Parts: sequence; structure tokens; C-alpha cells
Amino acid sequence: MKMHYSTLLGLFILLSALSGCNAGKDLVVPADGSHWINMKVLIVALHSKGHNITVVRGSRSWYIEEQSPLYTSITVDTGKHDDDFIVNFLPRLLQIQRQGRSFWNEMALAEEFYSRFREIQQQICNMTATMFENEILMNSLKDATHDIVLMDPAFGAGVLLAHRLGLPLVFNVRWTMYGEAHFDIAPSPVSYIPVTGLQLTDKMTLSQRVMNVLTYILTLYKHSKYYGSPYQEFSQKYFGPNVDFFSLLQNADIWLMRNDFTFEFPRPTMPNVVYMGGFQCKPAKPLPDELENFVQSSGEHGVIIMSLGTVFGQLLSEINDEIAAVFAQLPQKVIWRHTGPKPANLGNNTLIVDWLPQNDLLGHPQTKLFVAHGGTNGVQEAIYHGVPIVGLPLAFDQPDNLSRMQAKGTAKIVDITTLDSTVFLEALMEVLHNPSYKENMQRLSKLHHDQPMKPLDRAVFWIEFVMRNRGAPHLRAQSFRMSWIEYHSIDVIMTLLATLLIFAFVTAYIMRYFCMVLFRKKVKCE
Repeated sequence: MKMHYSTLLGLFILLSALSGCNAGKDLVVPADGSHWINMKVLIVALHSKGHNITVVRGSRSWYIEEQSPLYTSITVDTGKHDDDFIVNFLPRLLQIQRQGRSFWNEMALAEEFYSRFREIQQQICNMTATMFENEILMNSLKDATHDIVLMDPAFGAGVLLAHRLGLPLVFNVRWTMYGEAHFDIAPSPVSYIPVTGLQLTDKMTLSQRVMNVLTYILTLYKHSKYYGSPYQEFSQKYFGPNVDFFSLLQNADIWLMRNDFTFEFPRPTMPNVVYMGGFQCKPAKPLPDELENFVQSSGEHGVIIMSLGTVFGQLLSEINDEIAAVFAQLPQKVIWRHTGPKPANLGNNTLIVDWLPQNDLLGHPQTKLFVAHGGTNGVQEAIYHGVPIVGLPLAFDQPDNLSRMQAKGTAKIVDITTLDSTVFLEALMEVLHNPSYKENMQRLSKLHHDQPMKPLDRAVFWIEFVMRNRGAPHLRAQSFRMSWIEYHSIDVIMTLLATLLIFAFVTAYIMRYFCMVLFRKKVKCE
């Protein structure tokens, strides 16, 4: 008996609906800038599996689009703030450093940096308060019955929102507002785990370990004072005086870590930390015809790619001129992402572009070298495609990222503050003509690819795992619920010491008593 066409159509629609229901609903709270590039990769993957995605964005967002076929957006007013602070910060930093480093100038700049970022964190709290006090919005979020909050904890709005809605929480993370994420969730002995900013390895001398410990203590204080305090005040206002924001952060179900141990030094970790380093990387696609023709014209010499990421499109003009003069001397062709005025001394072998398909260029067989600022995305794409690096670290985590690569023999770092044509040319020549850089990078690339599951698939699995099981409490350690004294067993040590002292005192007293009794008997006998 033939089944009617309408019946088949009805079954197809029903199965499609059931499939969409199983995929679930995701509430995404991203960070902007290069962090959004990472989050969007996850959103695309989740959307392809039928997830219904809602993205919370600020009204002054740089890159997070309000209209998208991938998601529905909730736009929240973020008020007025200095959008150009980060862009203007780099030239000021470079000017101070190239004119001769002054302790007081650098301290003043650091203080301004911390204060501005505290203002940004406070604006995130204000944005979250706007959401909390909008009853219509909050009721709609509750009625939407989301299955999960997926967020980037560089800012804390998602943590607060997940707690308010009672939803499981998954982090797309490398940094939290307190610093490198491992320090917030995993045991982190500073005897061999370097603190961000010092550019150390896991093999430290005594003086380096002293510096590491002191920097760790100072970093804890600064990040808590400048970045954590607005969220703690917010938590106590909206959730009560006994709610600790840092504990809410640590209570996240899964930490999808945007690195792995091809990049990171070996260190302790936790059951709910899932490594997805290079999850945004993918095989190279064909280049646009015009770009492909330029690349192929390089012949046997190949191509050099230069990019300073999404935020830092240009350097000081004097630095750009030095770089352009060096590029002009090379037999290689150069593709340089540059957004400022055209540098002087630009050679015919150099192509200036406002944007470049970085992943596709790094995956091209003609690409010999990557000149990069050391952002996480670029470093991982270089590892994925096996391209060695000449690093020009600018700010934030970039010096540490590149120092890890240099320690693994895959990169050469040039100090941007002392860069001139001679120094830059020597660095390029060393990486281009010393085969160990390419061999070491290809070894890292092989290690990265040699895993049973693609990082992106692993990330999607764990997101859906949390949805299916309404969280992952069985993977959360009790350590974050313990006080510092309990965690380090100080109370146990003091108890054992007190017991030992009491035992020693009682033993000494008994021995003294028997000695006195024996002495009295001896005297009496005499």
C-alpha cells in the first residue's frame, strides 16, 4: 500500500521538529573583538546542528551584528564609553618605550590601563543591571526556557545571568576578568607555572621563582581590586551578602579552554576543563584569483604574511617605515595587513591590504613565514598549518604567547620598542634560513592534528552534554568551596602540631614526675 504524499510530508516535518527540539536553546553572552571571532565559530557549529541561539550584545558592539541568520540578538544599552581607548593605548605605550623606559611613566600608564578596564567591567555590571531591572526582558528569558548559558568570561555578565536564571554554565575561555583561566579553576603551583607577563618557562631559576611568586601575589591583588570588585558588589546587591562572585565563576560546569599542550607548558588541570586549542582552525580554502596570482608570482622564494590582529592594524609610522624597508630587500613576496597611512620605502614585492584571509594564506604551500603580534588565534593557526613565526608582541598576553613558541623553537621574538631595519632583517633571515624553526613548527602541527577528535567537535559534544544532563556537577571539584586555610590544609597542620606539642608536653611532664619520685625515694633511702 502506497503512503500518501501528505503523510510523508507530515512525518518529515515532525522529525525535523523533534530534531530541532533535541538540539536545545542556547543563551550566548560573548565578549567583543577577537574573542567574538572564537565565539562565532562555536555559534556556526551549534547552528548547523539545529540549535536555537540567542546572543546578548551591547549597543556599542564593534563586531557582534544585531541581525544574523545564525542567531536572535538581545541588544542592551551600554551607555557612553571610550571606544578608542584600546586603539589609542598601543601608540602611547610604544612612544613611552621607544623614548626610553621610565619606571614612573610605565607605572602611570599601567594605572591608567587598570582604571580604564575597571570602568569597562563596571559598564558590564551596569548593562547587566539594566537587564535585571527590565522585568519584561527577564520574564521573556525565563519563558524561553534556555538549556544553557555559553559565555566568554573575560567579562562577567554571563555568570550573573546564568545564576539569576538558574541555568547550566559553559565557558569559552582562556582569560577571565581575574587573569589566565587555569589560575581560577586548577591547581597552579607557581614553582613551575609562570605567571602571565613575565615571559618565563616552566623551568625557572631561584630568582625567577621569587619574581614569579611576587608577581602572582601582586596580580591577585590588582585583578581582585580593579576587575573583580564591581562584580562582587553587584552580586551582593542582587543575590545577597553571602553570595561570592568568584565562587559563581568557579562553579561553571565546563571550561572549554582555548589552548592545549602543544602550546601550553604541562600543568595540573581539572575534570571539567576541556581543551579545544585550534578549534577555529580549518583546512585552507582557495584564495581569490588576484591574491592567488600574487602568491604564485613569488616563485621558489615563497610568501611572507604579516598581520597584527583585529585591533592593532597599524604601528607608529617610524616602525612601519623600518619594516617596509626590510621587506623591500627580500626576494620573497609580502602580504601585509595594514590599515594606516602607506609606509615609506614600500617595495614592489609588498602588497598592502585592509583585510586578508589569514587561515587560507597560512595554509598555502607558498607561505614560508608569519610575522605576527602573538594573539592566540594567529599563533594557533600557525601551529595548525606548520608555519614558523617572527613575533612582534605588542600588549596583553602576546609576549607570553610568543615566549612559549620561542621556547619550543618555533618563533623568533623581536622587541618592538628597539626594532630597526637591522634587527628585523636578522630575525627574518634566521627564521627563513634556519630549518629548525620550520621543523619544530611542523612537529607541533603533527602533534596538534594527532588526536582522536577534532577540537571543535569536542567542544560541541561537551556543550550538548551539559544540555542533556542539565549541568555537569559530577566533574566539579570541591576545592573552590574551601577556604584558603582548608585548601592548603593549614588547619590540619596546626592541629597535628598542637597534638604533637601536647603529647610532647604530657610526656615530658610524666617523665619529670617519675624522675622526681625516684629522686625522693633515693634521698629517703640514704
